[in-house]
Amino acid sequence: MGHGRRARVLAGTVAAALLTVLVIAVLGRQGVPFAVDDTLHRWALAQRAATVTDAAVALTVTASGPPAYLLGVLAGMMAAPRARWWAAALAVAVLAAGQLVRLGLAHAVDRARPPVPDWAWQAAGPALPSGHTTTSALVAAGLAAALLRHARRRLARILAVVTPVLWACAVGTSRVYLGMHWPSDVVAGWLLSIVIICAALPLLGRLLPRSPHPP
Repeated sequence: MGHGRRARVLAGTVAAALLTVLVIAVLGRQGVPFAVDDTLHRWALAQRAATVTDAAVALTVTASGPPAYLLGVLAGMMAAPRARWWAAALAVAVLAAGQLVRLGLAHAVDRARPPVPDWAWQAAGPALPSGHTTTSALVAAGLAAALLRHARRRLARILAVVTPVLWACAVGTSRVYLGMHWPSDVVAGWLLSIVIICAALPLLGRLLPRSPHPP
């Protein structure tokens, strides 16, 4: 087993274990938020400002529905220009499969969101794991992988990873700031996305055309 494969298996296993522990803890509390959830939720509400809230809403919109799937399609097309429509279809399939897994887990846990009066935007469905967080992390992984296939210089390769990751982290943070998720919902979304990414990478590696690594 190569170093890359071992790292992927380890990351996926650790994320799955942590997600399992978190889900069990939430179920054991019957969805009642943890103390840290309540503290960070109240702190976020106290930081509310109109301009920041507008920016958070604009950011969170990019991580759901058509915008998220368009970004996924873009990532697929960039990853395999010679088979761009096939790669785009694979990207959409991974996002859709991820959503099915997330919805199944969310309805199984059936955790309530924070109180509706605290919301600064619209929301629906159970809270954990956060859908926007999961989706943005999956899209960010696809964008990073696609950009890395084209980056040549060290700085470009660093930015290819850091930029999508920062976007995904900002989306997850926005869900707490906007009052529609407990922080642990966001953590669950990140953990689930790591599990899905680690599970999907081997399949995508076999299906997508290979490109030479940059020097």
